[in-house]
Amino acid sequence: MWKSKTHEASGFTLLEVMIATAILAIALVAALGSQSQSVSLASEARFSTTAAFLAQKKMAELEAEDVDGLTSDTGDFGEDFPGYRWESEVGDAKLEGLEKSSDDVKKIRLTVYQAEDEAYQYRLNLYRFVPKAD
Repeated sequence: MWKSKTHEASGFTLLEVMIATAILAIALVAALGSQSQSVSLASEARFSTTAAFLAQKKMAELEAEDVDGLTSDTGDFGEDFPGYRWESEVGDAKLEGLEKSSDDVKKIRLTVYQAEDEAYQYRLNLYRFVPKAD
């Protein structure tokens, strides 16, 4: 007796392979996108931490200076922190409630940024009382 053998297809169809490939591609794109975002956030966090430290250090130097010697200036942080720059602006403070700016209060605005990418900036303001000489 002859028995007829039925050949059942074993393996995957082309459609199944294409769907699996599409799912894998979507998952990889999502994983790489989150990796890229993670690197960007780490870079921003490193800048924020370093810039806050540098701004505090520079502001302490400006605070220690004589009030008459305070002027707007720019500079960098030397070889220890390459790529980081600072800019200070000194002027009379405009206080709310006063009709004009106060000559007794100076506003020191310090900005720390990376020289190659000014998108990251850290700003710090200091208001300093300047007593008038009698």
